[in-house]
Amino acid sequence: MLSVEIRHAIDPKTAKTFDTRALRQNFHIGDIFRSGEIALIYTHYDRMIVGGAVPGGKSLTLDEVKPCGTASILDRREMVVVNIGGPGAVKADAEYEMAKGDMLYLGMGAGPVTFSGEGRFYILSAPAHHAYPSRLIKIEEAANMTLGAQETSNERTIYQFVHPDVMKSCQLVVGMTKLARGSIWNTMPSHVHDRRMEAYLYFDLPESQRVFHMMGEPDETRHLVLKNEEGAISPPWSIHSGAGTGSYTFIWAMAGDNVDYRDVELVSMETLK
Repeated sequence: MLSVEIRHAIDPKTAKTFDTRALRQNFHIGDIFRSGEIALIYTHYDRMIVGGAVPGGKSLTLDEVKPCGTASILDRREMVVVNIGGPGAVKADAEYEMAKGDMLYLGMGAGPVTFSGEGRFYILSAPAHHAYPSRLIKIEEAANMTLGAQETSNERTIYQFVHPDVMKSCQLVVGMTKLARGSIWNTMPSHVHDRRMEAYLYFDLPESQRVFHMMGEPDETRHLVLKNEEGAISPPWSIHSGAGTGSYTFIWAMAGDNVDYRDVELVSMETLK
């Protein structure tokens, strides 16, 4: 079963008027991991698609997605699949066995995508202009760097999977960040990058805990309260930082004009409001 929800782009002036319900309707990512289903959110921010596939003991095939306007989803798109669950497999141009934490890049033209096994598959897709080779990337193959400090509660390791330091892609830049024990803040001080949108997915968060995801213009901030396996769509004009009440990991994904991870505009603490 396939479901597709469409999210239109929201400008910052309009976002200022939103109450909690409207913020969640437009920017919250939730209920995408349903057993036996593929659930997608098609956004109008750089045409990014985010979603989930949970085979639940059977095979699920992702092929035509009508908002894409092509016979099959990868006819003019690239895709990254991240397994956040048990052992599973993804079949497209070849069959790939995936453990938890593995990321699979599928290039334009790789064909329909079939999910099987015990995995919980997080799906990211953006338009593509070139057919780069598909590649399965293990966490030990990812580029990584440690940032932050225990004193500022933001010590973390950033794993870069689909990234210019590791491989080529058209638009997608995807990675995973794991926080050190006792650290709660990610990406603080915050930043914006007007040339790229971003999507976050938080997971490995205990069911009783929450992440407060900060968004909005730097001088007009808002927040979303998120539970395990939920996330946020981040427009190019918005900050994207989070603080958790317990330990967590998150996946970040960008699409837009470039793939330069460091192309950001930093926001000072004095600017935040």
